[in-house]
Amino acid sequence: QVQLAESGGGSVQAGGSLSLSCSVSAYTGSAKLRGWFRQVPGREREGVALIDSFQRKVYASFVKERFYISEDGAKKTLHLQMKSLLPEDTAVYYCAIGQNTTCGGPYCLRPRLYNVWGQGIQVTVSA
Repeated sequence: QVQLAESGGGSVQAGGSLSLSCSVSAYTGSAKLRGWFRQVPGREREGVALIDSFQRKVYASFVKERFYISEDGAKKTLHLQMKSLLPEDTAVYYCAIGQNTTCGGPYCLRPRLYNVWGQGIQVTVSA
């Protein structure tokens, strides 16, 4: 059973930076999609950044070149570097993998394409 665990969240002032990591355990197959999502209370979970089935990095429009997704060569850790953070970036951030769907481009930001999720980690950006 694949398990994901996020780390690196916390609190930062607006304009600051944070880096999130997601470790993948018991990984025995290929993940067609690897991504980061976020959610605030009362709102739907939204895609932030992902690596699609063609190894392309895809970002939500609100990221605007502030976030950078990467992974290690063995696909054991997924990273999200965030800079120029804004108060509206405050959310619980989740990493996820999609094992079942081949997908490319912004369409892959849909949470329903992912079947394994981490527990989430809080990121708080103060004004």
